[in-house]
Amino acid sequence: MSLSTLNIIQIVLGIFLVVLILLQSKGNSFSGAMGGGENNSIFRTRRGFELRLFQFTIVFAVLFTIISLWASFFK
Repeated sequence: MSLSTLNIIQIVLGIFLVVLILLQSKGNSFSGAMGGGENNSIFRTRRGFELRLFQFTIVFAVLFTIISLWASFFK
């Protein structure tokens, strides 16, 4: 793969990762997206759509890291 292709993949993965993280916000206000809201939300059990969203976030984060490391070796 060329370096420009890796850069485009990295940008797309980064955008998807930001969207997935913002979808996990727990509040109805802007403070919920920035870490405010419920204090005990960390210890809740995720089920259904929340669980899949959490798993996709992990997968995209790992893919983003791998692509970033791979792109750094081509420079």
